Amino acid sequence: MIREQIKAKLIEAMKAKDEKATGTLRLINAAIKDKDIDARSKGNMDGIDDAGVMSLLQSMIKQRRESIDMYTKGGRSDLAAGEQAEIDIIQSFLPKQMSDDEMKAAIQAVITAVGATSVKDMGKVMGALKAKYAGQMDMGKASGLIKAALN
Repeated sequence: MIREQIKAKLIEAMKAKDEKATGTLRLINAAIKDKDIDARSKGNMDGIDDAGVMSLLQSMIKQRRESIDMYTKGGRSDLAAGEQAEIDIIQSFLPKQMSDDEMKAAIQAVITAVGATSVKDMGKVMGALKAKYAGQMDMGKASGLIKAALN
């Protein structure tokens, strides 16, 4: 499970006195615990599963990319570099990201599998992609590719 990998890396980072990694891994653990609490309040006593953790990690990466854009525009390259270091740590827990060509092929396969014919079927396609390729593709980018494929 991803949780055990994160805990092991946290212990490793603390022993190595790597402050950036330790801080980032603690942020990840806190976010996971927060999502677990939300899940328990909705009746899921086990908390979030690995797919939920991957989704959480991707949203953390997205937040940091947005911060990098703002810091870069504001001339704060030092802060942008810190955010990039956090992204690198978070990405180490995600599966290899698909290339654009791989994404297009996967989207086409899912469109065929669910029988999507128009943009109205986009929800079905997105749901199937999230279920099958969680953590492997940027769903924001996939959304644009799906629209282009269904037009």
